[in-house]
Parts: sequence; structure tokens; C-alpha cells
Amino acid sequence: MDLTQAVLEHPYLVLGPLVLLEGPAATITAGTLVAAGAATFWPIWLIVVLAEVLGDTLLYLIGRSARRPWVARWLRRIKLGRPAEVPLPRLVITAKIVDVVALPAFIWAGLQRISYRRFAAWAGATAAVRGLLLIGLGALLGTQLSGLLARPGGIFLLTGAVAVPVFLFHLAMKRYHQRKGTI
Repeated sequence: MDLTQAVLEHPYLVLGPLVLLEGPAATITAGTLVAAGAATFWPIWLIVVLAEVLGDTLLYLIGRSARRPWVARWLRRIKLGRPAEVPLPRLVITAKIVDVVALPAFIWAGLQRISYRRFAAWAGATAAVRGLLLIGLGALLGTQLSGLLARPGGIFLLTGAVAVPVFLFHLAMKRYHQRKGTI
């Protein structure tokens, strides 16, 4: 079975793992599926939020259970040792905007022993807003891009058409934040 056909026939089963692997592109692709009529908005949004919170929680738990010196050395090696100085709301929101910051940011949140309730509240709220925005963007693009789904391997074309601009935006945001020295 072609992956495109699997996604079109079972979008709710395939979406969760895709969001865990590559959140923004998969979420925008899900919005395109909503616009094409292949999926319903609310279940898609709920799956996106739950998958993002699950991924964030896994990173938080790694930090919570990791040895502090090993992780600190690793973060210094990749030059992202500063997230602990940033207040939690700003840390979570920045990590949701610039996905590459999420790994060290959420591990640091666990290392700092921030209460999970507080972390999950911020992660869930930002995941909900981000999901709405990205699904909405996908729905706006959906009328133009849904024709790609009719082609063989169309899900790859659709994901590529969505992933390239998302990647370029993330790259620009990462460079901006590195230049500015915030995270």
C-alpha cells in the first residue's frame, strides 16, 4: 500500500507518529488534509496537541532522570548551555517557535526540577496554540496543495512542499536567536 493512500485512508492513525518525528511539517500537512476533506479538524488538533505534549514530556523526563554533569557537558558541547537562565514561559514558547531549541530546553527544564504540572501546563497551552496556527496554515495552503495528494507518492510531495518552507523559517529563527544570543 502506498503511504499516501495509507494517510488518506487512516489519517488519524498515521498523524501522531508523524507529529512526533517532525511536528511543524506534519501539522501543516494535517491542515492540508482537513482542507481537502480527508480529515476532521478537532480530532486532528487533539492528536497534534497530545503528540507534541508527549514528545515534550519525554524530553523533560530525560532531563529529570539524567545525570546533571553529562547533560551539562553535552549542552556546552553543542553551545546551548544557557536555557536554564530563561524563565519557563519564555523557554517553552521559544522552543515551540524554534523546534531545534526544544531538545536542550526541555531537557534543562527537567534538570532544573521544574514541577511537571507547571511544565505540562505551558507545553500544553503552547502546543494547542501552535497546533491551531499550523493546522490553519495548512488549511489555507490546502486548496493549492491538495492536488498533490492525487499523484503517486503525493504525501511525500505534499510533505516536501510544506517541510522546505518550515525548515527555512526554523533555520532563519535559529540564526536570529544565535546572533541575538537569547537561546
